[in-house]
Amino acid sequence: MKGILLAGGSGTRLHPMTLAASKQLLPVYDKPMVYYPLTTLMLAGIRDILIISTPADLPQFRRLLGDGARLGLRFSYAEQPKPEGIAQAFVIGREWLAGEACALALGDNLIFADHLSQLLQAAAARPVGATVFAYRVRDPERYGVVSFDTAGRASDIVEKPAAPQSNWAVTGLYFYDARVSDLAASIAPSARGELEITDLNRRYLEQGNLHVERLGRGCAWLDAGTPDSLLQAATFVQTIQSRQGMLVGCPEEVAFRLGYTDAAALRAQAQGLGKTDLGRMLAELAEGAHE
Repeated sequence: MKGILLAGGSGTRLHPMTLAASKQLLPVYDKPMVYYPLTTLMLAGIRDILIISTPADLPQFRRLLGDGARLGLRFSYAEQPKPEGIAQAFVIGREWLAGEACALALGDNLIFADHLSQLLQAAAARPVGATVFAYRVRDPERYGVVSFDTAGRASDIVEKPAAPQSNWAVTGLYFYDARVSDLAASIAPSARGELEITDLNRRYLEQGNLHVERLGRGCAWLDAGTPDSLLQAATFVQTIQSRQGMLVGCPEEVAFRLGYTDAAALRAQAQGLGKTDLGRMLAELAEGAHE
């Protein structure tokens, strides 16, 4: 399975901060925002990743992430000239995907859970259909909302409904089988001229091939797309890291724990971060590997 990290858009809800920098490059506590969805894809076992962003911002992502080799990954890059819907990512990446299954992560989403890796790898292992992750929210009208029948099966999915039938919002993480590019290309643009990810998910639902994984207690989903949610995400990461000594959204750590890099590489990466707390935590992790 391959992965797409969608980091486009103009970030208008974060103006004036995003007048000078891509939203997904803004800091969430001690790391760029894009690191968090990147590590989510890594935890699913995905090593071949396409980063999609605007023509203006793509060089900055190349500078930050490179070719992925230092993390044992392979990064490719593609432009999204205009924000014409999340599902457009599969049209842009169609040739790169070459008929393979794909996971898509939005560049401003942070998902945290102790058992997240198991959930992600199970979704990646499904040979047919799509898997989305739902999270209970107080304001479902802001999101794509999935509702369920009495047996707990997904029965409908609606984008920003005026009268939501449930409080379960679809998060910015999606897993699809090899048909995804063909299905995305067949979707008609919505009234706002976009290829809606909800319409793509509905196609799978109508075929009986949409699996919805509900993230319950012990899980956190944060969409860092507004000043308030950006601050909340930073505070969440700071709390976990300072109170528990546990890194959140750190690709160097995940690559090491998955065996993509070794202790020597991790030590060098820690040195490259200087005297930061992040560098110190990575150095301790590298040294602990020899104990």
